[in-house]
Amino acid sequence: MKKVDIDQKMDIRDILSNLEDYTPKRRGWTWRKKVDNLQVGPHTYTDCSEPLENSIGIPAAVRYFENLDPQPQETITTEIASGRFEDDIRRMRMAAWHGADHIMVIRTAGQSHYDGLIEGSPQGIGGIPVTRKQVRAQRKALDFIEEEVGRPINYHSYVSGVAGPDIAVMFAEEGVNGAHQDPQYNVLYRNINMIRSFVDAAESKKVMAWADMAQIDGAHNANATARDAWKVMPELMVQHGLNSIFSHKVGMKKEDICLSTVPPSAAPVPCTKYDLPYAVALRDIFSEYKMRAQQNTKYITSSSREATVTHVMNMMISKLTSADIQSTITPDEGRNVPWHMFNIEACDTAKQTLVGLDGLLNMVELKKDGYLPEKVRELKERAVLYLEELLEVGGYYEAVEKGFFVDSGMYPERNGDGIVRKIDGGIGAGTVFERDEDYMAPVTAHYGYNNIAQYGEAAVDNPSSLIDGCTLEKPEKIIFINELDENDNVSNRLEESEKYRNTNMVKPEVEWLADGTVQVEIFLPTSKRVAEFAAIEFAKKMNLVDPEVMHTEVLHPSEGTRVQVKGKVEFDLDISTLEIPPEPEVMSDEELWEEIERKPIKVVAATVGEDEHSVGLREVIDIKHGGIEKWGIEVEYLGTSCPIEKLVDAAIELNADAILASTIISHDDIHYKNMKKIHEYAIEKGVRDKIMIACGGTQVTPEIAVKQGIDAGFGKTSKGVHVATFLVNKRREMERNED
Repeated sequence: MKKVDIDQKMDIRDILSNLEDYTPKRRGWTWRKKVDNLQVGPHTYTDCSEPLENSIGIPAAVRYFENLDPQPQETITTEIASGRFEDDIRRMRMAAWHGADHIMVIRTAGQSHYDGLIEGSPQGIGGIPVTRKQVRAQRKALDFIEEEVGRPINYHSYVSGVAGPDIAVMFAEEGVNGAHQDPQYNVLYRNINMIRSFVDAAESKKVMAWADMAQIDGAHNANATARDAWKVMPELMVQHGLNSIFSHKVGMKKEDICLSTVPPSAAPVPCTKYDLPYAVALRDIFSEYKMRAQQNTKYITSSSREATVTHVMNMMISKLTSADIQSTITPDEGRNVPWHMFNIEACDTAKQTLVGLDGLLNMVELKKDGYLPEKVRELKERAVLYLEELLEVGGYYEAVEKGFFVDSGMYPERNGDGIVRKIDGGIGAGTVFERDEDYMAPVTAHYGYNNIAQYGEAAVDNPSSLIDGCTLEKPEKIIFINELDENDNVSNRLEESEKYRNTNMVKPEVEWLADGTVQVEIFLPTSKRVAEFAAIEFAKKMNLVDPEVMHTEVLHPSEGTRVQVKGKVEFDLDISTLEIPPEPEVMSDEELWEEIERKPIKVVAATVGEDEHSVGLREVIDIKHGGIEKWGIEVEYLGTSCPIEKLVDAAIELNADAILASTIISHDDIHYKNMKKIHEYAIEKGVRDKIMIACGGTQVTPEIAVKQGIDAGFGKTSKGVHVATFLVNKRREMERNED
């Protein structure tokens, strides 16, 4: 793939070209490299990793902190799957620039029930079909993206369902770095026969171990589905334990085994009383393994604010205990649309929170007595008792058949609402067969004894040497199938949106290129039900197509409701037709402070004529609002309705360097006339070449001001920093002319 400049869009067609020849450049999971006492600017960080070569910091960093963008020591996850993998590639690039280095691709609904690999590249709904083509294209794209940001990016998906071993092999072949694998997920949530599930899991885990993939388990699904999630904490620990030790016995290194730990509760319940003891207990018992902390999707609503607050509170738990991987969750699950911007906001929320809590455990410690340690011990005891009873009834299979799991009671209490599966039932029942005594499989990473020793000791650890290597060692043996469906494939989708690829034509989007989707925020002074239907009508009158309410929030039962509506626009825009003025120059705080300290600036300011408007000018002046006083500029404010003569005379009397005049009223072109009068009166007084003059107002533009003889004009979006930059630059120009 040709290298793409950071100022260019990714060429999806280039990524898709020659896929049959692509091989991944590495395999295995890569953790961030922590830097002790990292120095970034004037700040020292104790819990951060190596910075990125290219990234985008949070908005406050750009505005106030000289683009500082320290990276937490925790890996940050973003979950991506719009249904079109080619558009997900673009979102992956955006997410990587905002700090994500664990890209998790959600599979299409029902793929757990497919009995083999999917070929080609069909379009998915509620996720994407995980196919070899999709995986290969996205891993190829990530090779470029990680080079661009300067950090390895871990690519991740799911090894589950009756095709689990097939998928595990494909992932190992295609350079996938991590995957979910937990046979209990198959049993409890997909009703796959438990014997088949565990046999398949053994084979899958063996292959994943060969590829050094990080494995994340699925225990978190229990408290995402239980009726009272905070009551299944003992069971969660048992589920984690079963999968972790099973994975290790199969051959996985403990450092590659990650527990998917999810806080079991959320506000408005007193969630820290539940979540913190559970986190401590889990980390005490499973100290040899990695922790992947994720927000609980059970409590996701369509409120982005609520999702963000829960996310931040969860990360407080992560920092007080540990999280090797910090997952991010967006309101997409409540809105049923995977929005680009929510992925990015979630990454920024994680980065901002984890960096903001840097060094927390150097300042606070968890109590060693009282409620916390007592609750931790209680949870451990309940988990041990749970496991003992599981053994007493005959083991895991029998316990599932008796409904032990996802019962909403706090063990040993039971409510009888656990998920029941039969040992001889479910998908794939009766499909596990004992191997023949002479069974032999000459392939790499095959689980179990298979009579290889008879062919020589060297073949025991390398069975595929008997066939000159299998597909794991020799990618050229892989059969790559490009497309099977002539109607449902990526080439057709690219053709449909070709007008918007690497051209000047643009259209709004939230998940797919040029999907036309926009969001409108409406407040209506009425009840929730009325507001929902009224909002739809307003959206229709705005010419939005297929409007749909995404979120409603009652501010008062009768006084008003907030409604967020999404719809589509059917028009596009040629950006080459836009008239875009140059971006105003802005100096840094340091440069302004240094220049004004070198040579102070005094300014006389007023709203001129018969104009009583003062707010805009005060915003430009006052230090409270980031006005020019911030950098040490001295301001003499004469108030409103100030005669032009008084303003200029005061500047002369005070030996001021500059005049700032606000002129808001525009009827009869009074703003033109005021500016021209200031210029002409300064000439009359013989000081025009000695004093800088700037004017501002809602109808003022730089062009209008200069035409009237003024040095600079500032409109309604101008800030103090723009005025301060002008004053410094203009004075430098005047000094050069004097020389």
